[in-house]
Amino acid sequence: MAPAPSPSDGPFHAVDLIRTKRDGGELSDDQIDWLIAAYTADEIADEQMSALAMAVLFRGLSSRELTRWTQAMINSGERLDFPDVARPKVDKHSTGGVGDKITLSLAPLVAACGVAVPQVSGRGLGHTGGTLDKLESIPGWRASLTNEEMRRQLSDVGAVVCAAGPGLVPADKKLYALRDVTGTVESIPLIASSIMSKKLATSCDALVLDVKAGSGAFMKTLESANELAQTMVEIGEAAGVITIALLTDMSTPLGLTAGNALEVSESVEVLAGGGPPDVVELTISLAREMITAVGRDEHDPAELLESGAAMDVWRSMIKAQGGDPDAELPTARETDVITAERDGVLQSLDALAVGEAAWRLGAGRARKEHAVQPGAGVVLHAKPGGRVRAGQPLITLHTDTPERFSRARESLQGAYAIGDTAPEPRPLILDRVG
Repeated sequence: MAPAPSPSDGPFHAVDLIRTKRDGGELSDDQIDWLIAAYTADEIADEQMSALAMAVLFRGLSSRELTRWTQAMINSGERLDFPDVARPKVDKHSTGGVGDKITLSLAPLVAACGVAVPQVSGRGLGHTGGTLDKLESIPGWRASLTNEEMRRQLSDVGAVVCAAGPGLVPADKKLYALRDVTGTVESIPLIASSIMSKKLATSCDALVLDVKAGSGAFMKTLESANELAQTMVEIGEAAGVITIALLTDMSTPLGLTAGNALEVSESVEVLAGGGPPDVVELTISLAREMITAVGRDEHDPAELLESGAAMDVWRSMIKAQGGDPDAELPTARETDVITAERDGVLQSLDALAVGEAAWRLGAGRARKEHAVQPGAGVVLHAKPGGRVRAGQPLITLHTDTPERFSRARESLQGAYAIGDTAPEPRPLILDRVG
């Protein structure tokens, strides 16, 4: 029997596809399938895929092209399918921000409502934190699970948060790294297909997206966030998955902490019925979207937070992945306090500056291979609209390496304003798509 043809044996040449897209033309379904398969198999050179990615940045992809591109990326690897999990399955994705610890309280809360949450998450890079980094600050907790371990945990506990296996959308791993070094990260079709290929590969019944807008988000404006949300919802619906997006504010950090163990501690407060109001509001809002999408809205997520039902799922979820939910979380060896210079009302607090300060303290990484300090980060003592007094703590910096304090303080220069009047309140949830 003759060997199966490799992608390079096909009827297409990469340079022809580059020219087509460069000149504003559309790629056919067969061309897209060939392109993604050949690139994944190392049969298209990085410089050719770089040129095509730049053409996509400038020319975009049509709805048909984008749907096919996303499907081709999914087809580059395995799918995570859990047909024997009886509960409906709903996933959630956030485009990332500062202090965004929502998954930690949301996954167990939605599971407490009778819905399965298979959450494949990532690590932080730059000023945005990563869910896996946060959970890895819990002694013993492990991010890497086999597909069988995921299936068993979904059936037994209802929620799993873990790393993507090497077989999940390998095309995205290659293309993501290429975009990072070729100035094509900002392409909305490439962002949308990257996110949605990983999410649709988990074969869920519904997907809820938290698309953030503001200084601490990837999308700085509401307009660009809305375009990304609309694009991802269209991709999800074309794949037959109920897809909803909430556009949420990331001009100010979520909650009062930015940093791995610090955010876990704050999430546990939320699960215990307390926690910062904005974290609670967004957790409940996303939970309601997730359970409503699959017809399980007979439960009130707010009541399940107050009752402790979500905390029970959290403890089971952490134990199932080797973690000790009762263990003391790591704390940084050194702290440095920034105090308010005058009495008044905190009028603004820039999310990007806080995220950069946490990163410089060791809570984040500049490159994927770098380690993080589990106890490093930033604790806020006030949010915009809160009263402050001269000399009282405004921000506390945490790190094991005190030589980092000066750079963190530099990040926070000009990052907040204290005035005499309260700022106009800004809604946390800015819009809804889907």
